[in-house]
Order: sequence, then structure tokens, then C-alpha cells
Amino acid sequence: MSRVRFAVSHRYALVFVSLLVLAAVGIYRHGLAVAHPSEDAGSTSIEPAATPVDDAQSGTDILLGLARDAMRDGRLVAPAGSNAYEFYLSVLQLEPENRSAREALRESFPRAAAEIEHAINQKQLEEARREIDLLREFDRDNFTLALLGGKLSAARNIVTKQHEAEAARIRQTTAAGM
Repeated sequence: MSRVRFAVSHRYALVFVSLLVLAAVGIYRHGLAVAHPSEDAGSTSIEPAATPVDDAQSGTDILLGLARDAMRDGRLVAPAGSNAYEFYLSVLQLEPENRSAREALRESFPRAAAEIEHAINQKQLEEARREIDLLREFDRDNFTLALLGGKLSAARNIVTKQHEAEAARIRQTTAAGM
């Protein structure tokens, strides 16, 4: 149940970030129009308004810039909401066939998988789950993700057994003290 909620909320977050970027572009353009009114105000020609395609293109350019900045800063799959993978996935929501975003996701996949494995090894299991889900949005049937999912499951089982052993030890200590 929580995985479904997480996946749905994650998708809404990506859409929300995309809409925020588009709103920022609109506000920026409006600010430019107010700050720099047309030089030939006496002219009667009317320039065509920005089309939704232009806004989507501008949003795409902004998201691609944010993704490149995140890559440069080493934010490939973390933190949630401000990483290259989420920005590139947002680009693909605006333009499903965007070549730059697809290539960047494909090329960075091995590094992202290594970061997920590191998170599992550090017992950051919830973060690893989020990151695996993030990569699955790009390549659902990837074998590496299946292996990482198996490793995550095994790590969860180990942690559960450790917690059970600790609980048994505490019960024994408490029973011995009575």
C-alpha cells in the first residue's frame, strides 16, 4: 500500500515540479515584458503570443539546465526532489521523445545503480527503495534494477532478523532481572 502511495505521490511531485518550472518561466517572461516594453510602441503590429509549445520548450530548457547542474553537483538520484534523474524525467513528461534527456538517463544509469547499491550497503533502505523506483520510471524492465531489488529485499530481511534478535535479547535480559 505504501509503495503505491509513494509511486503516486512521486509522480504528482514530478508533475508539480514541472508546473512550477513552467510558472516560473511565465513569471520571468512577464517580468521581461514589463521591464522592457516594445521599442516601437506606436506600431500597430501585434506580435503573436507565446504558444504552449514555446512555454514547453522553455520549461524543457530550464529543466535540462537544472539536470546538468545537479549532475555537476553530484546529485544524480538524491536528494529527493532535487536530482538529475527527476529533472530529466520531468523533461520526458513535457517532451516524451527528448533525445538529450533520454541519452543522459541512459548514460548515467550505471552510476545511478552504483549509488543505489551503496545506499543498500549503508543500510539506507528506504532511500534505496525510492531510488530504485526512480530508475524504474525510466527503464522498468532493467535486469540491474531487478538485482538491486533482490539485494534490497535481502538487506531488509537481515535488518528484520537483527531487530528480532535484539528484541529477544532484551526480553531475556528483562526476564532474568525479575
